[in-house]
Amino acid sequence: MSSDARGAPQSPTVPRSLAEALRGRTDASLATLLRARPDLLTPVPTDLGQLATRAGTRASVVRALEHLDRFTLQTAETLAIAPDPAAYGDLLRLLAGDDGDPEIEAALPGAVHNLREQALIWGADDRLRLVRTARELLAPSPQNPSPTGLGPTVAEATAGMSPGRIQEIVTTAGLPRTHDAVSAVASLTALFGDRRRMSALLDEAPPESVDVLSRLVWGPPYGQVTAAPAKHLRWLLDRGLLLATTPGTVVLPREAALHLRGGRAHRAPEPVPPAVRADREHPPQVADATAAGQAYQALMTIEDLFHEWHEGGPAVLRSGGLSVRDLKRTAVALDVSEPLAAFWVELAYTAGLLASDGEADERYAATPAYDTWLERPPAERWAVLAGAWLTATRTSGLVGGRDVKERALAALGPGLDRSDAPEVRHRVLSLLATLPPGASADPESLLARLRWERPPRGTASRTAASTAQNQPDLRTRLARWTLSEAELLGLTGRGALAAHARALLPDRGPTETDVSADVTPDVTPDVTPDVAAAQARTAAAAVLTPLLPQPLDHVLLQADLTAVAPGPLLRPLAETLAVIADVESKGAATVYRFTPGSVRRALDSGRAAADLHAFLAAHSRTPVPQPLAYLIDDVARKHGHLRIGGASAYVRCDDEAVLNEILADKRAHGLRLRRLAPTVLAAQADPAALLDGLRQMGFAPAAESPEGDVLVARAHAHRTPPRTAPAPVPEGPPLPGGTLLTAAVRAIRAGDLATTAPRKTTADRAGELPRTSSADTLATMQAAVLTGEALWIGYVNAEGTATQRVIAPIRVEGGFVTAYDHTADEVRTYPLHRITGVAELADNQGLGGLGQPPHRRA
Repeated sequence: MSSDARGAPQSPTVPRSLAEALRGRTDASLATLLRARPDLLTPVPTDLGQLATRAGTRASVVRALEHLDRFTLQTAETLAIAPDPAAYGDLLRLLAGDDGDPEIEAALPGAVHNLREQALIWGADDRLRLVRTARELLAPSPQNPSPTGLGPTVAEATAGMSPGRIQEIVTTAGLPRTHDAVSAVASLTALFGDRRRMSALLDEAPPESVDVLSRLVWGPPYGQVTAAPAKHLRWLLDRGLLLATTPGTVVLPREAALHLRGGRAHRAPEPVPPAVRADREHPPQVADATAAGQAYQALMTIEDLFHEWHEGGPAVLRSGGLSVRDLKRTAVALDVSEPLAAFWVELAYTAGLLASDGEADERYAATPAYDTWLERPPAERWAVLAGAWLTATRTSGLVGGRDVKERALAALGPGLDRSDAPEVRHRVLSLLATLPPGASADPESLLARLRWERPPRGTASRTAASTAQNQPDLRTRLARWTLSEAELLGLTGRGALAAHARALLPDRGPTETDVSADVTPDVTPDVTPDVAAAQARTAAAAVLTPLLPQPLDHVLLQADLTAVAPGPLLRPLAETLAVIADVESKGAATVYRFTPGSVRRALDSGRAAADLHAFLAAHSRTPVPQPLAYLIDDVARKHGHLRIGGASAYVRCDDEAVLNEILADKRAHGLRLRRLAPTVLAAQADPAALLDGLRQMGFAPAAESPEGDVLVARAHAHRTPPRTAPAPVPEGPPLPGGTLLTAAVRAIRAGDLATTAPRKTTADRAGELPRTSSADTLATMQAAVLTGEALWIGYVNAEGTATQRVIAPIRVEGGFVTAYDHTADEVRTYPLHRITGVAELADNQGLGGLGQPPHRRA
């Protein structure tokens, strides 16, 4: 066995197993396999034999099949029903049929290459073999019908049939009798595979028989018959065109079905991915401006959510999450539907701005990160939200549904993680990015493309149209949610991907099946995903900044006691105005309305009437209307005229007439007031209830302290302890970087070398550790130090795990051997008592130039 310049062994013969096929690959090809199937890398296989075994396990093969595109999966399904091994030409004929198909001929080499690179098939083009586990998963059986709709072969369907019955079928089909059942089955199989003779046989079939075959030809191939089959069914049974499998069940043999299909294994092969069509085209500036407006509205919605939960949000359910009632209240406060309210709440939680406070009466509240987030520029705040949404596995679209145990899924509760969500979101945005700027995608064409790239289980042989008619699978629902959520967040405007969203997407790196053609030990350090994401957010914020409206420092006061904000306001102005007035409507311009209650709220917060007059005069582009000035003065004149303190509670006022008016009002009966003095009333209610009751009656009381001072009411901002954002739940092992791939390939090569290197001794059977005495081990080690030769050793570590290694001893002393370990590609020290034995290698040159330790290499 020779080796190439990269150190990869090149087998001069046809590989007899997947392990031998992997052994003949280059390092770059092995790295491609490990990147495409990262589950094979955890933990790193000790050698290529273990890698091949792991690549053939059911869980790994299922995962690999689920990540194939539609045509590559159709190719694998075709190999599952083809002879084993199959020639490339036979595979092409099964896919393209008798008439051929140029698109299939052009796409098939790529599909075969993809399957081979992912170790799902192996062998040369004249002997293609599908991995046994994949064949078992894809091959047809009564319990597992083939995705191609084909039934078992004639040989498989007649396995339990009596020889006499087989001879009857052969004779009735016009074939000569044979001496045994095997040759009879072979003769019948040859008949069904001969296009000319099969056509002649079918020309004699009654029309009803042909109709039966047409119903079974594209699957399912199994049918039910009565105890006494009709004449046209008997005609088919007598000639083997239908074969009985179980009592009352018949099947159309695979060879006969292929003839009826024109030689095609699939009804509708799809070698070319469907194109994503543009639905509408807008000027890019319009799409970007619309998306920027949506982005700013998203920021305002998040701020409104935390304004509503400023003093602490709803309680956490015992099972986790928000109750349905609290979600409805939040939706009303945000003026959105409940699904949208769930989306905004989940977005804030995903971004780490919202969490549970962890107290005894557990409630949701803003985290300290929210205050930091508020201080950042608007574009950076948006980038944080968009970046969190892109990578989150939590899926708000599931809120209101049921889990596998029929438990309701609540917002912020468990069970909302879907590991496919980040990949679907990135892919949807990437497909939108392939369209011209300003163009929106036709949703159905985009969904069809996604289904082609990752077909749902069991649908590889269906057309996109038939798949769309079925219940949408999870990835389809995720894609639909992505389109609507991207519009809400401002990633798209009028359905077109915005410029700042294009900047947010990372540069297209290697896909799951791509890898650099040259993987060398000296690789530059990988850019970590966190660093790449931070760079993308910075780039997106830079593009978005000039598109966002500039905050204003003024409002327009009107005579109807309203103020119009013609755009977004500076934060201090917006916060103060939200205290003085109530928001009446939102949109391109926000309308605030001044009411006695809102003015009283401002006075309760410690502001004086003069402060309100000065504030409005300083921030209004129009003169302060006289009705508004009168409203402020009138409320201020009454504010604090009544004083309430704790007895249970009391009311005091210098004006006896006001107290008389309160006592005479029927609405005050529930407060159970009675006069203690001409200017004092006592109440059987707490001070807070008394304040609310008198305010509902139209008065403007003020609370006072035990010392008689007016209490200033300010909202207490409730915050949680420091919290981290919820970590996404990955679909599987993360994609390895170039550095890890290089180290893994090197370790697998070295481990395989230790396993397969030829030994001079033949006493040990293959696969067993070498066994020598302590004296022989020490003597062989000392000799190898002098000659510089590499040795094969068996080593048992402190945990009792036995491994085989190839080492080049450098020094032996004090009961330890210091050697260059080719398996680990580093110098290590081993206790001699843990070495089970040692054997010399037959040819140290077989190490591919690694037979010498670093200090002895040329």
